[in-house]
This record gives sequence, structure tokens and C-alpha cells, in this order.
Amino acid sequence: MSTQLSQSTLLAWYAEAKRDLPWRHTSDGWKILLSEILLQQTQVSRGIGYWLKLVERFPTPQSMAEADVDEVLLLWQGAGYYSRARRLHALARQVCLASSEGGYDGVLPTTSAELLQLPGVGPYTAAAVASIAHGESVACVDGNIRRVMARQMKSTNPSVKEVEHWAKKNLFKPDAGDWNQAVMELGATICTPKRPKCVDCPIAPSCSGQHDATSYPEPKRVKRKRLDLMCELRYDSSGLPLLVQRGEDGILAGLWGPKMAENIDIKSLKFIGEVKHVLSHRDIFVQVWLGTCSQGRDPATVAISSLDRKILELRAGN
Repeated sequence: MSTQLSQSTLLAWYAEAKRDLPWRHTSDGWKILLSEILLQQTQVSRGIGYWLKLVERFPTPQSMAEADVDEVLLLWQGAGYYSRARRLHALARQVCLASSEGGYDGVLPTTSAELLQLPGVGPYTAAAVASIAHGESVACVDGNIRRVMARQMKSTNPSVKEVEHWAKKNLFKPDAGDWNQAVMELGATICTPKRPKCVDCPIAPSCSGQHDATSYPEPKRVKRKRLDLMCELRYDSSGLPLLVQRGEDGILAGLWGPKMAENIDIKSLKFIGEVKHVLSHRDIFVQVWLGTCSQGRDPATVAISSLDRKILELRAGN
């Protein structure tokens, strides 16, 4: 078995087999940044539609900075993890500040070091944008790359530093952008977590763990938490629900929805059922109680989470 990963073979495979994704047809750092932030916690198949909507409405940092955060959240609804949208809006506003005020005069930074200073941008996102959009010779480290590394090195639980070392050592510096995308594409389509296609892997000759690939790396044990809430679902005489905007803290910060709390006063309210909502590390159970109000709001005009939509849909069967 060869111990040296073949850069040329992997890059040739990527050139031939890469998925045709819309953000791969631009070198605009802002548009690439939008895709990277979206794909942090949204599947590619779903992320495409959101990216297209965001790029159409906010083609530049200035266009987003001039908008209200509620409009960004409205376009983001359904993508989940809404803190990403709020941080993206804050990022756009910081970019559009004058340099004398700590901003970048409306121009998104091009280096990973500068990008790291922006809200919501971590080492991976900074490296991805800088390498893909601007050709900076910097290695990316994400879950896909960690998995490829773990199998190549037959490592059950590689540390962040070990993965970073491997990524830097194997980086193809003349074209870091394509190289980073090639390794990530391999992890997303071939070197997958549960059913890796080792027979189709272009770098199988250098992979020490291919004969027991699913053992590397060891799966992380996720400790799930349960959250029990109660919801006060009120409608006015025209059939519009009472919606309130939540504060800046919590999993649904900044979004609109019916009043929810751990305990509510259920006098004059009718119990209509329970909604379960599953997040990555948390199971939410919401008891829903129905009542009336004097004036509601059209849900189509504000940003509402998928949990709140489930709650609103519950009334249809009662």
C-alpha cells in the first residue's frame, strides 16, 4: 500500500466528478461566504434554494446591511439554526462600516486572518472563503475532512490539531481552493459516514483504514436533552394567530411565534395536543393550548420557525 496521498489523482477525480452546485460558478467572496454559512448546518440539497434566494435579494454586503434583520430571518426561515442569519446580518453591517470605525468600507475581506474577525466566521469558514474565492494557500478542516483524514491514517479519534496538521501537510498550495473542495467533496460523496464507497475512492491506495472504514473515526456520542414547554395559541375573529417576537436569547431568538414558556396560565384555554420537535442535541415537547385574542398577525409576513409552523398547523385538526 502506498503511504503518500496522490494529490493529482484526487484533483483529477474532483474535476470529473464534482457536483454542479451554483456557488461553484462564482468567485465572488460574498456569495461563497453565503454558501459556506448556509451549509454549516443545512443539507446541500436544501441549501441550494436558500442560497439562490439570498443571493438574489442580497447580492452584496451593502444590500444586506441596509436591510432589517427581520427580512434576513424571513428569507432564512426553514433553514434552521437562525443564529447564523443574525450573525450574517451583523457581519454585513460590520463590513460596511468605515475602516476608521473598525469596518472594511463595504468590501468583504479577502484573507483568512481578516475574515476571522467577522461575526459568525470561524477557522473553517475563513479558510474556505479565502482559499476558494481568493486562492489563499490555507487548509480547511471540517467534518468531511476529519473523516477522510481518520480513515487515511486509521485514527479512531483524531484531535483538531492532528487533523489540522494532516490538512496542512497534504494541502495542494498552487490551487488550495480546488484542493479543499476536492477533499470535502470526497468526504460528502464517497468517504461517507455509514456506507463509504471505498471501491470508487480515488485515493484508496493510500488509505490505511479502508478495510474497516466505518470504525474511523469513532462516532461521537450525542447526549440528548429534553425540553418541555407550553404554548398559548390564540386566534382573532378573522382567523389570524397572535404572534410575538422573541428576545435575542434562546434557540428561537428573534423569530416570531405564539407565546411559549415552561408554564402558562391555562384558564379559559383548551388543550389541543402536543408537538414534538427534534433538534441536533435536543428534543422539544410543546403542550398547545388554544384561546382567543383581539388582533392577530399574518404568519406569512414574519419569520417563523418550523416548530412554530407545526404548532399553527395543529389547530387545523381541532
